[in-house]
Amino acid sequence: MVVVGVAAIAIYPQFNKAVNELTLPLNHEDIIRQQAKAKKLSPELIAAVIYAESRFRDQTSSAGARGLMQITPATAQYIADLSGGTAFQLKDLGTPQTNISYGSYYLRYLLNRYGGNETLALAAYNAGEGNVDQWLGEAGRRGEAFGVDNIPFPETRHYVERVIQAQADYRSEYAKELGL
Repeated sequence: MVVVGVAAIAIYPQFNKAVNELTLPLNHEDIIRQQAKAKKLSPELIAAVIYAESRFRDQTSSAGARGLMQITPATAQYIADLSGGTAFQLKDLGTPQTNISYGSYYLRYLLNRYGGNETLALAAYNAGEGNVDQWLGEAGRRGEAFGVDNIPFPETRHYVERVIQAQADYRSEYAKELGL
C-alpha cells in the first residue's frame, strides 16, 4: 500500500500537468511575459484572452480573425495605425510574437480608453468599441452603473465572464510560468 501511495504522489504532478494542458492550456509564456511587461498588463489577462479567443490554437475564424488572439484584419490595421507600425502585413498575424504583441497593444489601448475597467475593455475586445460606447450611453441615460450583467449580447457577456474566470485560473495554476 505504501508503494501505491508513493507512486501516486510521484505521478500526480505529471497527471495534473496533463489535465491542465487539455483543460487550461498555456503556450508562448515567454512572449506573454514580455508583452505584459512592455504593455503594462497582467500576464494572466493576456493568457485568459488567448484562452477565450483560441484556446492557444493558431486559427482563422469564419469572420477572418486570425491567430491566437483572433485579430481581424481591420483591427490589425487599426492597431498598426495607432502604434505607428508601418511594416505590418496581414500574414504577420499568424506568428505568435506579432499576434500577441498586437492583441496586447489593443488590450492596453482599450483599458486606457475605458479608465482601466477590465469588463468594458474585454467587452470592447469582443463586441467592438462602438457597441460598448452605446451600452454605456444607454446605462448613463438610465442613471445606472454598467457591469457584466448589463451586457446585452449574450455571447459578449459569456465571453467577459469566461475571460475573468480564466484569468483567475491562470493566476492560480500558472503563477510560476507567468512570472507572478
